Amino acid sequence: MAHLAPSLAPAQLTPRQTVTPVPTSASTPAAEPSSPTASRIRAVPSGTEARGFVLYVGIDEEKAEADGTELGKIVAQIKALVAQIAPSSETYAAVALAPRGSGGRDVDVVRLALQDPAALAKHRQEEPEPEDRARDGVVIDLSRKRLLLDNESANLTYKEFELLQYLVLREGRTIDRAELINALWSASDDDIPNERTIDVHVRRLRSKLGDYEDIVRTVRGVGYRFDRHADVSVRQTSTPSPDLF
Repeated sequence: MAHLAPSLAPAQLTPRQTVTPVPTSASTPAAEPSSPTASRIRAVPSGTEARGFVLYVGIDEEKAEADGTELGKIVAQIKALVAQIAPSSETYAAVALAPRGSGGRDVDVVRLALQDPAALAKHRQEEPEPEDRARDGVVIDLSRKRLLLDNESANLTYKEFELLQYLVLREGRTIDRAELINALWSASDDDIPNERTIDVHVRRLRSKLGDYEDIVRTVRGVGYRFDRHADVSVRQTSTPSPDLF
């Protein structure tokens, strides 16, 4: 790929129309005809000037070898041609690299690799939309009583899910330890925790959350809270949860 002088904006070259001279009086010099090979730049915004152009050349080393040449020779000959046509010009060449076997048209790969604005815009439009916004995140499925971490099911106990659900349904509110005990354990339970052992239950829950453990926040000296997170999706139940009063 060769860059032949930097350009601030792409421009198109089109042949100039040939001008037929019009006879004039002796006092008025006749206009000289334009050369048929002359060209002009169009679509240049007002207040700007053309400072050069970019030529994208799409060809890999194997194709160049099949044509009896190589990339370095092509670049050298293009630079020499430009120097011959316009000795005052400056040139700069850059080679676009891509992973071997990545496919695609050579010239498109070159344009993307060298950050061509039009190619980048087209590439963004063609990128597939993600199937699930929580594709790489957390899904708290209240209807099925399950937790998905990066599309993998987390092995929560029934009580651990209840604890997470209780916090999620009260998003943004700090829940103290006493409330968690009273809401999630009945008086007949044999394993009713105290306010110190409730921290053990929370630690176990957070350890199973892995990289997403911070979705359950500790409010020092008070309790725990769940806040809205961009990488967390909550799937609500079709009927109100029984732990909401």
